[in-house]
Amino acid sequence: MPPVASFAGDLLPDAFRAWVLDIANRMQCPPDFPAVAAIVTASAVIGRQMGIYPKRRDDWLVVPNLWGAVVGRPSLMKTPAIAEARKILSRLEIEARKKYEREVAEYELNGSIAKLVAKERTKSAGRSIREAMKAGDDPEKAARAAMGADDEDIKPPVRRRYVTQDPTVEKLGELLIETPRGMLLFRDELIGLLRSMDKDGHENDRAFYLEAWNGNGAYTYDRIGRGTIEIDAACVSLMGGIQPGPLRSYIAQANAGGAGDDGLLQRMQLLVWPDRGDDWRNVDEWPDTTAKTRAYSVFERLDQIGDPTSTEIPTIRFDDAGQDAFNAWREVFERRFYAEDMPPALEAHLTKYRSLVPSLALIFHLIDTPDAPAVGTRHVSRAIRWTEYLESHARRLYAQILDPGMVAALLLAGRLPELPETFTARDVYRRGWAGLDRVATERALEVLADFHHVVVKTETTGGRPSAIYRKNFYEAPKPGTDKTAKSDPSGAFVSFGSDPNGGWSEIFSDEVEL
Repeated sequence: MPPVASFAGDLLPDAFRAWVLDIANRMQCPPDFPAVAAIVTASAVIGRQMGIYPKRRDDWLVVPNLWGAVVGRPSLMKTPAIAEARKILSRLEIEARKKYEREVAEYELNGSIAKLVAKERTKSAGRSIREAMKAGDDPEKAARAAMGADDEDIKPPVRRRYVTQDPTVEKLGELLIETPRGMLLFRDELIGLLRSMDKDGHENDRAFYLEAWNGNGAYTYDRIGRGTIEIDAACVSLMGGIQPGPLRSYIAQANAGGAGDDGLLQRMQLLVWPDRGDDWRNVDEWPDTTAKTRAYSVFERLDQIGDPTSTEIPTIRFDDAGQDAFNAWREVFERRFYAEDMPPALEAHLTKYRSLVPSLALIFHLIDTPDAPAVGTRHVSRAIRWTEYLESHARRLYAQILDPGMVAALLLAGRLPELPETFTARDVYRRGWAGLDRVATERALEVLADFHHVVVKTETTGGRPSAIYRKNFYEAPKPGTDKTAKSDPSGAFVSFGSDPNGGWSEIFSDEVEL
């Protein structure tokens, strides 16, 4: 696979650096994992509380709402590493729940008092009506005055939410109505979410998430039973892990023009696929409590930037030096798309960096220098360095689909269980599977044969020689029959085939270099 840039500690804002690096050291995982989780989590807490205008006079507004993903095998400690940042949100959730319970108790007490007052007012209104009628006055006006009809209703309290894991789109919309500044959707394995949006009947789910990524728009959907749901502020941050195998399959299908070819994957701007470390050490140390406490205090402050119930977005701009730095970067960045011939999928991913730089700069500003009146060049420079680091990871991601033969092979490998034991290329492309026309099928079969995924035999029946393919699966013992049986680590398109020496080799595993 293409090399990627290593994560440098000074990419992190000062208040997060010791906390994140301590997590990586104690877990012996790539620092990329907790770093990305920390920044995405911060973006979720900020949400729509603050936006930035990247230009001096233009009305282009960026909400610092980020999607992140960490790619790696289970042994790399993805989930525990990113869960550390989520623990911060869990603490905020606990405090918000306690506050909500106190407000509910107060609301119920006020409601009971209001009922007693209303009862007495009803009696008073009756007397006022009779007296008004005797005096020739307006009885309705007297009744309204006695009933206190102009009194404001007491609004029920709303619980502040920060994170959710597996909501339906409809439920997530309802949560956003109560949490207009946005919230985080956290998934241990993001591939499940991506696959669910590919299912028939879930097309609107994709449309919702695409809109919620922007963070500055509204969304309306109509459902039988729920009626019309109007979300004035659709803002959803996203964070989770992905294993390399299922990710390769997904991006192959997206590149082939399937449902995933709509820019959803490209919106995961903070997607990292780091290398495994050179060595492992047994680290048994106490967590850096000072660093963790400092980070938590920052999250508490970020949580209090603005009114949690407001749908308005307060804004800020770059200072003069920061604006000059951003403009200089864009001058070079935008011209790359005219000068370089890059794959469409990679180009679509990199174009999202237009909003990523101001988003990151604003996040770093709010973390380290919240009292400054504008976003300075220090934060812009750090954000630009993030894009340089992230681009190397994006190139590793999309390198998986730059070889058309390998893309087709990944697609066909997932379809092999649907084919008979022996088949021809014509048997494949006549089925009309996405990304597997005649040319792609022939390329795919060549790759699968090279990897011993299929065995090819040429037959001559009086005409042109024809190639007959036989599946070369390794039939693993069924669950429970052999405790040493190796499980499939990466999805339906991974199986086992015999190598030329008679052994068994894992084909298209997470370790294969495409």
